[in-house]
Amino acid sequence: MKNVLIAGASGMVGSLIFEHCLSSSEVRGVISLVRRPSGIKHPKLEEVVIDNFTDYSEHQHLFQNIDAAYFCIGVYTGQVSKKDFELITVDYACSFAETLSKNSPNANFCLLSGAGADRSEKSRTAFARFKGIAENRISVLGLSFYSFRPGYIYPTTPRKEPNVMYRISRMLYPVIKLFGRNASIQSTELAHSMFITGLNGGPREILENRDILDILEHKA
Repeated sequence: MKNVLIAGASGMVGSLIFEHCLSSSEVRGVISLVRRPSGIKHPKLEEVVIDNFTDYSEHQHLFQNIDAAYFCIGVYTGQVSKKDFELITVDYACSFAETLSKNSPNANFCLLSGAGADRSEKSRTAFARFKGIAENRISVLGLSFYSFRPGYIYPTTPRKEPNVMYRISRMLYPVIKLFGRNASIQSTELAHSMFITGLNGGPREILENRDILDILEHKA
């Protein structure tokens, strides 16, 4: 039986991982770090409101005795300033991982990153550069770390798309699929693969879109 910690349980992918955790017989308890109360009640669930996702000094106990941790907090490019994008993408993720490594160093840690994350940290694209920076900083912490780099994530549940590009991508999904196993993945597939890896570990630290799909096939 596993103890799970998750940040970002209200997002498209995080919410699906969260559902897996609550319904799984392999999970004993779930601690969900949220910005505001969700109203969800479940015998396994402990929901904790966090005011500052870069400072867990008063919440160290929440990171103790954790077996699997998922960080799914993110923001779409263009939704916030470059400074805030870096804060959420790098500082939030690294603060979470650093606190986890101090309190549960043997935990499996799954990060929702993105295709094109640049570990050289030289990309002119903020998304690629900041994702790469976050991966680099977390990689040296000594955790069993798995960075998920999906391509286009197709939302299996209808939603209000964040921008025009995503509205177009959703319409063109049948075409995007033709570009192969590294081009796209369904939100349910990504969440299931991350859930499995958090509980059981994965084949390698960097998991590209095709690797994420492979995990599901090997599970089957």
